[in-house]
Amino acid sequence: MTIRWRDYKVEGIYDEVMKAAGRPRDHARLLTRYLAALDEDELFSIQAAAELSIKEMGITFTVYSQTEGSIDRAWPLDVIPRVMAADEWRRIESGLKQRVHALNCFINDIYHHQKIIKDGKFPREVLAKSVNFRKECVGVDPPQGVWAHICGSDLVRDSDGTVYVLEDNLRVPSGVSYMLENRQVVKRVFPELFENGGILPVDDYPSQLFDCLAALSPRRSGVPEVVVLTPGIYNSAYFEHSYIAQQMGCELVEGGDLHVSEDNVVYMRTIEGLSRVDVIYRRIDDLFLDPEAFRKDSMLGVPGLMRAWKAGNVALANAPGAGVADDKVVYAYVPDIIRYYLDEDPILPNVPTYLCTEKESRDHVLKNLAKMVVKPANESGGYGMLVGPVSTKKERDAMARRIKNDPRNFIAQPVITLSTVPSIVGKHVEPRHVDLRPFILSSDQMYVTTGGLTRVAMRKGSLVVNSSQGGGSKDTWIIEGGGV
Repeated sequence: MTIRWRDYKVEGIYDEVMKAAGRPRDHARLLTRYLAALDEDELFSIQAAAELSIKEMGITFTVYSQTEGSIDRAWPLDVIPRVMAADEWRRIESGLKQRVHALNCFINDIYHHQKIIKDGKFPREVLAKSVNFRKECVGVDPPQGVWAHICGSDLVRDSDGTVYVLEDNLRVPSGVSYMLENRQVVKRVFPELFENGGILPVDDYPSQLFDCLAALSPRRSGVPEVVVLTPGIYNSAYFEHSYIAQQMGCELVEGGDLHVSEDNVVYMRTIEGLSRVDVIYRRIDDLFLDPEAFRKDSMLGVPGLMRAWKAGNVALANAPGAGVADDKVVYAYVPDIIRYYLDEDPILPNVPTYLCTEKESRDHVLKNLAKMVVKPANESGGYGMLVGPVSTKKERDAMARRIKNDPRNFIAQPVITLSTVPSIVGKHVEPRHVDLRPFILSSDQMYVTTGGLTRVAMRKGSLVVNSSQGGGSKDTWIIEGGGV
């Protein structure tokens, strides 16, 4: 049995590949024709080959279970790609650059003059209760005024085709290694589609990341020493840390591998002695970075690292304190932040958002919990959320108590009917909901990945795409010209 696109149901939902049953989007015509020409055995052998490649390459992620502890699992990849036309992508790319530029302006202002607060465009009380504001960063001037050098912004498309920004991840965003590995695996199983399909590459990300980091070096001569700082092998994103370091040709280090001298210079311990470090791509949360400045019990960080950073002797990416903008309450103000700093209208809209700090909005949320998605301000990975339409009364009552006890910590949004992509489910192809996480690099220049990591909710009807919650992933194809 082959894929019968005329039987593929997309009513009421925006599908990224099909306009309607039997009618592919222009940039997906060759893809759908190619897939329809495969018989059942061929299609599922391709999926099996991809899964085998993932196991052989050791591509894993870690989930945490209350009963079983941490579990390493093979990365879930569905081989049918998400496709998007390059013309549409260029607008999205411009919108992401605009957004991250404004957010960096906001972070820099917050740690200096706080003009946006003085001018009445951002509430002082929101900053006062921010769990990610770091007083230790006040007055610091990172290179080029950039705080969030690597950002992963999550995008969703509603049923009417509108692309929204769902959230911005500005602390230690993860997932880019899976974007790169997805592409390598899919290239292996669909080599003929990459020959003349106009699929734009993503392979240059490691070199773009290295150039972004190298531009931050305090030493202007020679090749800078860039390292990736990891919490270690037990971190859920350790695969990504080691992968990125390898792809950039940089050293992967833990806190104990680094030393800060009395004159505030960072050195790496090597078998040949101490070697000066210029830039640290840190994958450790702020509070564990430096036991002198933050948590004194941290065994992950480097004593004196903040001193060296403040002295301008080492660059940290992302900069400590960048998480002040990685807050779902701050997210609600991003359109105003763009207008304030850039004097421009936002290119990409936010999802409509209710702030529980405002009584009228809070009352509306509490009355409509069954229809809304409620999110904690600073959680990630889908944890702590309430998805109203699939929640129980007990869960809604518990969320209502949490909102009343700490309204600053919650926002609510209407349920967005995420777009779908054809996905292999058992012996069939069915639509499954997806989001998209592109990655934006900022230093002396800005760069946006050509596409990003598409995450897919593999359970029918589910809108939760996080791998930790049972989601999977897809390769993302940005198509130039006539399409694949």
